[in-house]
Amino acid sequence: MQYRDLGRTGVRVSSLALGAMNFGRIGRTTQEEVTAVVDAALEGGINVIDTADMYGAGESEEMVGKAVAGRRDDVVLATKAGMPMGEERNHRGGSRRWLVTALDDSLRRLGVDHVDLYQIHRWDPSADDEETLSALTDLRRAGKIRYFGSSTFPAYRIVQAQWASRENRLGRYVTEQPSYSILQRGVETHVLPVAEQYGLGVLVWSPLASGWLSGAIREGREITTNRSTFMPQRFDTAVPANRARLDAVERLARVADEAGLTMIQLALGFVTAHPAVTSAIIGPRTLDHLRSQLAAADTVLPADVLDAIDTIVAPGVDLAPHEKHDAPPALLDPSLRRRLR
Repeated sequence: MQYRDLGRTGVRVSSLALGAMNFGRIGRTTQEEVTAVVDAALEGGINVIDTADMYGAGESEEMVGKAVAGRRDDVVLATKAGMPMGEERNHRGGSRRWLVTALDDSLRRLGVDHVDLYQIHRWDPSADDEETLSALTDLRRAGKIRYFGSSTFPAYRIVQAQWASRENRLGRYVTEQPSYSILQRGVETHVLPVAEQYGLGVLVWSPLASGWLSGAIREGREITTNRSTFMPQRFDTAVPANRARLDAVERLARVADEAGLTMIQLALGFVTAHPAVTSAIIGPRTLDHLRSQLAAADTVLPADVLDAIDTIVAPGVDLAPHEKHDAPPALLDPSLRRRLR
């Protein structure tokens, strides 16, 4: 396992981080299975566990808390808030009112008195940066969080938040968590350069592209991954973007074979090769999944392999641009880009 600096915090973290979205009802995992995965991950050198309040409506946090009980100080524990937690309109977003409550709820579920990294799950257009940053700064001063970061923010919002923290003398985001994989390289255009400019730690999610790069999805095979069962539209190869992904996967598989690598090693080695990336978040459901991903912990892709990847999916290109999670709201809502007469 490689270890890297988490931005400018002085904290050393593993190049692979354990993501907990599949813990509980989403991944259909039991507490015993979750604890076994956490045990094996820590034994394999992983020292970061990333969860969120909305994963299984809090169930993931509860399972993580039980799995790390008695060894809390050995883990860089990260969680997130801001996504809807139920139907109540104020149980979401980046307001002080919600974040104070949401963090207390997360600490209770995790069974800890603080988290190491508290992340805003998505940018909230209805909350000023000063509102959110001042709340996070006060929570840090109260000792409930050590650091705070953003997740899936557009590049211009990362810059704006850095400016707001300096202008108002508040704590700043020290990490960003974007989606990044061989098949979705759009963040290379703006997000990753901005993260480097501000010295942010970068924890990338979905490095296996929701299973497209796991080796399980190939031409001529029925797609039966767990993700495809509840998001079938993202795996329907009659959709042009999905067809493009499958074509790229076939070409990437040949590159991996020629290099003596698995698809997982190719995929994780690719994202961790970028100088802006600190860690790749893996989300195994089973011990077998974890072991296959841990095998990529020391993978270093040579220049010729990285060049071959660039010829298949060009730098800065998203093969499924409609699935981007950091698009500015005006690109998704026509009413926001049309002047009212």
